[in-house]
Amino acid sequence: MPAKETIRAYYDAFNRQDMEAFFDLLHDDVIHDINQGGRQVGKDAFRDFMAHMNRCYRETLTDIVIMSNDDGTRGSAEFVVNGQYLASDEGLPEANGQTYVLPAGAFFEIREGKVARISNTYNLNDWIAQVGA
Repeated sequence: MPAKETIRAYYDAFNRQDMEAFFDLLHDDVIHDINQGGRQVGKDAFRDFMAHMNRCYRETLTDIVIMSNDDGTRGSAEFVVNGQYLASDEGLPEANGQTYVLPAGAFFEIREGKVARISNTYNLNDWIAQVGA
């Protein structure tokens, strides 16, 4: 599957909250670079990360624009995160159902039709200002 199709399927599964389809699009040794955080390796680590995220946040992505290189091994996406802060996340402001709209982006490496690396980026200070620190 070309990079653009893989990335589109990844975000479509995310927006449907179809976590099994979402994880099926990940390479077993996927590298996940977390915005302003560390690096995790492996599908199990990504599952744990998403379980935490889905407990603390409800998000839908809109205005998704996907770009890729000619050979389909790299891609990127720009989008808007439309979210609700459901449960307090460690080191962040207290959650009380606040909503937010946040521009974001991601960079991908695609291998064997699967996401082998994803690096997410967004402005954490903007998010904190929106949820009312």
